[in-house]
Amino acid sequence: MTHHVTLVPAAAGSPTGAAGAGALGAWRRFHWAQDVRARTGGDLLGRLARAEYGGACAHPDSLLPRTDRRAARLRQLARSERAMPAWVLAAAGSSPDLEPRERIALGEAWEHSCGPDGGLNATAEIRRRLLSAPGPAEAAFLLDVADANALRPLSAREAVELRPMGRTLRHALWRYLSGVAGGGLGLPPHPAEARDAYEQLLLAGCWERVLPGASAGQRFRTAFGPLTEPFTASPVVAQSMLLGRLEEPGAGLSGGMSVLLTALAEALSAHARTARVLTLTAAQPDDTRRAELVGRFSKAHLLVRLPVDSAEVLDPQNAATHQPALAWWARRAFELPGARPDITHVRFADDASLAVAQATRRFGAKLAFTVTPDPHRTMDERHAGLPPEQTTGASHALRLDMHRIFVADRLVDRADLLVAMPGRHGTQELLEHFPQLEKRSVHLQPEGIAPFRPAPDDAATGRRMLARLFGCGGSVESLDATDRHLPVLLCVGRLHPVKQQEQLVQAWLLAGLHHRTTLLLVGGSPTAPTDIEAAVRPRVTELLATNPVARRRAALWPALRNRHVRLLERALAQTGPGSALYVCPSAKEEFGLAVLEAMEAGLPVAAPQRGGASHYLRDGVNGRLLATESVATLAEGLRSLVLTPAPGLAAMAAAGSATVRERFGIDAMAASLADAYLTTCRPASSRRARTVGSRGDDT
Repeated sequence: MTHHVTLVPAAAGSPTGAAGAGALGAWRRFHWAQDVRARTGGDLLGRLARAEYGGACAHPDSLLPRTDRRAARLRQLARSERAMPAWVLAAAGSSPDLEPRERIALGEAWEHSCGPDGGLNATAEIRRRLLSAPGPAEAAFLLDVADANALRPLSAREAVELRPMGRTLRHALWRYLSGVAGGGLGLPPHPAEARDAYEQLLLAGCWERVLPGASAGQRFRTAFGPLTEPFTASPVVAQSMLLGRLEEPGAGLSGGMSVLLTALAEALSAHARTARVLTLTAAQPDDTRRAELVGRFSKAHLLVRLPVDSAEVLDPQNAATHQPALAWWARRAFELPGARPDITHVRFADDASLAVAQATRRFGAKLAFTVTPDPHRTMDERHAGLPPEQTTGASHALRLDMHRIFVADRLVDRADLLVAMPGRHGTQELLEHFPQLEKRSVHLQPEGIAPFRPAPDDAATGRRMLARLFGCGGSVESLDATDRHLPVLLCVGRLHPVKQQEQLVQAWLLAGLHHRTTLLLVGGSPTAPTDIEAAVRPRVTELLATNPVARRRAALWPALRNRHVRLLERALAQTGPGSALYVCPSAKEEFGLAVLEAMEAGLPVAAPQRGGASHYLRDGVNGRLLATESVATLAEGLRSLVLTPAPGLAAMAAAGSATVRERFGIDAMAASLADAYLTTCRPASSRRARTVGSRGDDT
């Protein structure tokens, strides 16, 4: 059953869970609702919010750097939802120092101006700029804008005359030529002669678009093999998680979402009337050299790796640079006869998700977006007080968050289906941070986890894991066997500041719990740590090194396969009531899949009171809610949890397990989503008869 609600403002004085939304929330309300309560904060956050959302009230702020004022203006153009004169956009894009995130905002503004009059004015202006010898970055951007909007300002012969210098412009030119009549005239004739594996694959993909079936496209057809085979059943659902590796939950940027998407895809295809599920991820640096980029989780669930031209893993810091290429690759995948999604579901406010959304629009499918108040609700807490002239250090994180909020707004605007998770205050917290959602319909999504399926060797595996944990002591991965009688505090999650493992260790020490409990942290890549993991782990080990008792009673394990995590939780739960407790110290959790898995295994759990866990945890009944805003409040919560008598912990564990069984099955989640997908797609049921690229493609 699908459950849609329409968001309306809360009554005066009603709790919204978003108290203290601060200057950012006030200026956002001013922008969408002309709420006169807007206030200008004197710090960097307040000034950036006023510049971006203040409209006519936002006179140029001389204390803000020019780049901040320019970024705010470009986002205003994108949010205007109306066609701007093409010459205005062209002039805005001519600055040689535009950053990739600014170009993303400008690209969104261009999209509004490419529809009226059949795109004639936009085509003419882009042509004028391209023929006026722009710099490589501007030329690449304009070619990508043209291709993304089915505009053809230059013929193939004219485009080749751009004489591209540098890799970025060369790749943008190839992508553009792949959609132009006679584009093969400008493409290198033999992909095998390209400079590296990525260029070979890109050229093969371009040639396959120009001359389907030609030998030059063979590598592309091999890489995307299963998608090149016709598939006529429907509906086809695409879902994406481009930041992180789906196959490695707990490592790098791969958290509980990787586990959820895998289980959800299986449930959608097995029980929820979905013919095929495509899960899009970003290829890792070594993946581009692989012969095949499409894998099968099952007959109806395909993993599609989109190539990335980088020796580094895709992350929030570099995703904007790769956004145009990711959008092109996603669209190429969607056009293949074995893909052709009816609806695409994105769940993150990041540049890679926006790329997938753009490809979805270009292809003609519907778009679903899971909207969450993140990072909105912690902006004041994390960024208030920065001086307005600051351009380094902590201000970079603030500027990235402002960009993420802009991306979330664009995804909300693009979405045909909005999905939300009900929180402790229903949907009112969401409306507090997204004023534009007033009167829009939102699908409230029940969440779920995959059922645990026992195997014959589970007991032996569990014993081996406990033996590993209580091995010899003195090692970073083991506890002293003499401490086996102490309760174990277990924390599973990717190593990241938002997960707050460092604060957990500090709170554990502050509360003196290292004298009466042991601690096991599980997370982080076992072989190739990211820069963030490489920074977090040493800080944790340094904290432990300051106290000999704590060092002996804490263990750090790298990420485990999800099944092994659940076996470990079961093994710990079976050692007796109160012998192990699960702790999630995150600054926030939108849902907390790992928390639910620990509950299902029979462990008493504690999770942040801010975020999704408060929707299903009743403090003291089926778990504990922690104030994780500071080390002191976290220490107080941990102390209260550990001092709970064993019968109370056992009762909480039993109630928590029942909560998961009764409310959080993956099949119910899949059925609800499938119903929402079908309802959203139904008016366009005849879409499969259309020709892909019907807006004027020459392919």
